[in-house]
Amino acid sequence: MRATFFVLGWVAERYPSLVRRIASGGHEVASHGYAHELITSQTPHAFREDIRKAKNILEGILSQPVLGYRAPSFSITKDTMWATEVLVEEGYFYDSSIFPVLHDRYGVPSANPDVHQLLTESGVLWEVPPSTVKCLGVRVPVAGGWYFRLYPYVLLRTLLRKLEGEGASLVMYMHPWEFDPGQPRMEGSLLSRMRHYLNLDKTESRMCELLQDFSFAPIRHVFPQIEQMQSGRSVSAGVVGQELLSKNVSPAVLS
Repeated sequence: MRATFFVLGWVAERYPSLVRRIASGGHEVASHGYAHELITSQTPHAFREDIRKAKNILEGILSQPVLGYRAPSFSITKDTMWATEVLVEEGYFYDSSIFPVLHDRYGVPSANPDVHQLLTESGVLWEVPPSTVKCLGVRVPVAGGWYFRLYPYVLLRTLLRKLEGEGASLVMYMHPWEFDPGQPRMEGSLLSRMRHYLNLDKTESRMCELLQDFSFAPIRHVFPQIEQMQSGRSVSAGVVGQELLSKNVSPAVLS
């Protein structure tokens, strides 16, 4: 399996060999920003400096363009939608930060849940939202992370199959720390501790099941329109074609 790894510039700066190892394994390296600062706490200038620094570091290590970005904690919201324009200006071609759900810290409930183009004043940016599924009129997150550990895997697989049946690709994500049940515990609210520590011991076995049940590939390979744009070819506006989305090949993304 191959995936997209959204890597922090701070980490890449200190462990460049890790970034090269990811790329040599056939995976895509994309940007997670430099210092994992929430966009909701940044000014446009600070955000620009952060994503520019991360991109320069990653591209300096890889000697190839970095096309994608994911915001820390999916912090592109209605109040920070200006960030999409900055991403275009700084040379990014796709974003995977706008979570079309209702959440206390992130999310844009009214956002398009399908892969689509965002038209900003500075140009076009592809948006690749984390997976959600509509149940009883409510859009439910199923993309990974806390949700991957919360739902019983049988239920999760059923919801993911439902998405596939609707012609959608699965955009899943995992964090490396979620595979370490022995990590140090930090203080916080009950909800915060549940989000971070619930079922950490089940992540690895569930991941193995997920990889047996579904096929995955890096975002830039599943959606070739992104690379075509990077190559300077014209890309028509609109949602990715149904013939592409209906394939049983889905981008796995690892933050």
